[in-house]
Amino acid sequence: MTNHSQAMTAKYRQDYQAPLYWIDTIDLDFQLQEPLTQVTAITRIRRNGDHNEPLVLDGEQLTLKSIAIDGVPCEHYELGEGSLTLFNLPTECVLTIVTLLDPAANSALEGLYKSGDAYCTQCEAEGFRRITYYLDRPDILARYSTRITADKAKYPFLLSNGNKVDSGNLDGGRHFVQWQDPFPKPSYLFALVAGDFDVERGSYVTRSGRKVALEIFVDKGNLDRAGFAMESLINSMRWDEQRFGLEYDLDIYMIVAVDFFNMGAMENKGLNIFNSKFVLANPATATDSDYHGIERVIGHEYFHNWTGNRVTCRDWFQLSLKEGLTVFRDQEFSSDFGSRGVNRINNVRTVRGPQFAEDAGPMAHPIRPDVVIEMNNFYTLTVYEKGSEVIRMMHTLLGEEHFQAGIRLYFERFDGQAVTCDDFVQAMEDASGVDLGRFRRWYSQSGTPELTVTDEYDAASDVYRLHVRQHTPPTQDQPQKLALHIPLDIELYDEQGAVIPLQYQGKAIGNVLDVLETEQTFTFDRVPTKPVPSLLRDFSAPVKLHYDYNDEALAFLMRFARNEFARWDAAQMLINKAVIDGVARIQQGQDVAVSATLLDAFVAILDDRELDPALKAEILALPGEATLTELFEVADVDAIHRVRDEIQQRLAQAFGAQLAAQYDSLKLPTYRVVHADMAKRALKGVILGYLAALDAGSADLLVRQQYAAADNMTDTLAALQVANSHLLPCRAELLADFEGKWAHDGLVLDNWLRLVGSKPAADVLADVKLAMAHPTFSIRNPNRLRALIGSFAMNNQVQFHARDGSGYRFLTDLMIELNEVNPQVASRLITPLIQFKRLDEERKGLIRAELTRLASLEGLARDLFEKVSKALLQ
Repeated sequence: MTNHSQAMTAKYRQDYQAPLYWIDTIDLDFQLQEPLTQVTAITRIRRNGDHNEPLVLDGEQLTLKSIAIDGVPCEHYELGEGSLTLFNLPTECVLTIVTLLDPAANSALEGLYKSGDAYCTQCEAEGFRRITYYLDRPDILARYSTRITADKAKYPFLLSNGNKVDSGNLDGGRHFVQWQDPFPKPSYLFALVAGDFDVERGSYVTRSGRKVALEIFVDKGNLDRAGFAMESLINSMRWDEQRFGLEYDLDIYMIVAVDFFNMGAMENKGLNIFNSKFVLANPATATDSDYHGIERVIGHEYFHNWTGNRVTCRDWFQLSLKEGLTVFRDQEFSSDFGSRGVNRINNVRTVRGPQFAEDAGPMAHPIRPDVVIEMNNFYTLTVYEKGSEVIRMMHTLLGEEHFQAGIRLYFERFDGQAVTCDDFVQAMEDASGVDLGRFRRWYSQSGTPELTVTDEYDAASDVYRLHVRQHTPPTQDQPQKLALHIPLDIELYDEQGAVIPLQYQGKAIGNVLDVLETEQTFTFDRVPTKPVPSLLRDFSAPVKLHYDYNDEALAFLMRFARNEFARWDAAQMLINKAVIDGVARIQQGQDVAVSATLLDAFVAILDDRELDPALKAEILALPGEATLTELFEVADVDAIHRVRDEIQQRLAQAFGAQLAAQYDSLKLPTYRVVHADMAKRALKGVILGYLAALDAGSADLLVRQQYAAADNMTDTLAALQVANSHLLPCRAELLADFEGKWAHDGLVLDNWLRLVGSKPAADVLADVKLAMAHPTFSIRNPNRLRALIGSFAMNNQVQFHARDGSGYRFLTDLMIELNEVNPQVASRLITPLIQFKRLDEERKGLIRAELTRLASLEGLARDLFEKVSKALLQ
């Protein structure tokens, strides 16, 4: 474990210096054997500039066996905690280091470790230093060759980056495979896998006519669940050629699905290592949203081949350079393949919920952070999702043609290099001629900007004015904020729902307004009637919008807005208003009131036969309680829960008999993974929830019937979720049946764990503790932890925040245990404990006590130390 003095060491972006030495090539030799694996690393090193500074290599959890320089054993070195320092090196030399490591004991899942019976690696961000002593930083680009030797019967497949150049059998039942990666890469992109798998094979011919072998490796017996991943990979390769003009560059592309993995997946060059959650799917085991997730993540890692691998980050502060851009690319891929409106809604849900909460919490940081203690803590929604929104704003400001020109210029300038976010923005600016000077502030400023919009209409002159004020509240890391360049996409409607053209003094005005100043006014003439404005269409910037819409205007936009996102957004605002009003009423001892305008508007959506059922499902699904807390300075979690339930019941009563009729009309004869069918299943699931809110007795029968008749996991899980969230009489029986059916399959059983953790009842914590004793559950498996503990702590607002503090104590106890096992996963699960700013004083006090207990822990890992210490400063 890391001691506190080491944990306190912060790194600053402004302190970046080029490395004192370069490494041009590295030849790795892995002798895989139990219990210790031997790694020989031969590197060609040359000095950067005229100096005689020592070479300081990173290394953790390693046993050093030998060091040689140009073949001569080295004696001038110093072994420190986390480092190896070599003195008096020649200008150029060949350095040979032999280390021993114990992959089976590596529960942190960084470096080389065992996932079940297979060896695999995870080197991003700083895992390579657990394999050998090395300059483990992204600006060291070397050409890798990797030789792997292992027992052939146990490990018939030996995989690494690049192209396979040699293989053969050896004495004692062992064999070897040699891999060569022709492209220089940083150490974080290194990968190795050894095991016995089933293989899904395919191929793709690139647009220049090169045939690429495609291989997806899955655990034995899972081959029937690999087909969709292969289809998604081929679609990704084709789409990247068509939309971005980017072609794959190796002879082979491999994906390996592993059960123990800290992240979703990893873009290692030519050999992507995946959490099995984002590879395995068939109708019996995976939901529609699992299929969407697989398509998105397969695309994301493939797109990294150019945006991340061919051009990489100079330092880890630039992480959004590759992640924000690649998330934007995977979102565009999903939108081109599915419903653009529904994809946009789902992306925005993530930003408005957990990302806005991150912005308001103790870990607030810009998309390009300025200071870090533990780099793993910055694989955040801010860097990824807000980073993607910043790229999307650039796309909005430049347009597709100029944006693509900027991408082309970026690759022309920087292919094969490690660069910065500034380099990317400069390429965009140079290719388009658009001034992005003020826009650059999005990279350096943290927090969620707020736009307050007021308007006035002069009927005598047909002039309409929008007054826009921007303000970014201070964050823990940055008290002072500057004005940003915010693209504000708008549309104006007359009372019939027709669009009023935007113009001023004979000139047409585009839909996207450039908000550049703290306060700005936009004037439009020839506006024949007081318009209803549709503001921040398509969520054109990651900001909070304040405009005093009345219920009638929002109902109007739900009906007439041309933009799908804008219709959904109007519905969200209408619900948000009702929640704010309802919470105030409850706190004053009054009943919740839901306006007739709101009820009528939602009934009209349910009635609308022209509306895509997928969009209908999104509009009718109420916002989650965690998202609703973002509406309040001090969030009353109990009142929010009550109000949300009350609104759902009132809507169910307003829908009345239509619910059952619509539910029946949405049944499908067979299961297909196509948008039209997925849309109907989504809407059917939402309607089933309303039926349970309307009449628990008859819903209980419907839920039992749907569960019994389901031929796919989507319908099965929709029934279980309704039984669980409404505590229907059938709940215990159906959950027990599901657990019995899937107890052997951890990935599917994660659904059961999520249901256990999100049970909206006071005894949930006892159920969670019982589930932790389930044979499938392991504290060493991040998927199991996220499913059970994540659902309780992040999605079960009322019970996690129980007034007796039991939820907080439970999570803290788990953090103490995970600190020894996997600090990286602990650091992700601690989020609901550190984001306590919006809670009442009593709950804040309970949380502070738990965080103080954690802070005093001997040997607290850097991952947790950084978050806990920042949280206690709130």
